[in-house]
Amino acid sequence: MTKHRTVEELMTPEPITLPQTASALDAAQTMRDASIGNVVVLDGQTVCGIVTDRDIVVRAIAAGRDPRSTTLADVCSRVLMTLSPDDNVGTAVRLMREHAVRRLPVVKRGRPVGILTIGDLAIEEDSESALADVSAAPPNA
Repeated sequence: MTKHRTVEELMTPEPITLPQTASALDAAQTMRDASIGNVVVLDGQTVCGIVTDRDIVVRAIAAGRDPRSTTLADVCSRVLMTLSPDDNVGTAVRLMREHAVRRLPVVKRGRPVGILTIGDLAIEEDSESALADVSAAPPNA
């Protein structure tokens, strides 16, 4: 049962980060190159937000903003739920449910050390589920 495991055991370590001054285009290219769907946004060395591929589409492109001049500060989600590497996985599940989020940055002393996704939890909880299969599959881009 995942509730007794720690976040550190399931998280993806060393998340991809960009400064809040980076452009939406920088983030999109970073996500493409790393085959990921999100980037942790930093103010200096401290986590201040998260931006997803969907954020870029909805908050920048669809809003008519220029992705070259739109900064991550303009489009990232800033109200974040974060986890500590020592938190138990049950805490992560509860936060994801309560706040309807699919990914949670893992932070130690304000700095990003990992990211935990709903896919990580699906693979751990039920490796035979459709979500686990999709999450474990290689990227198609």
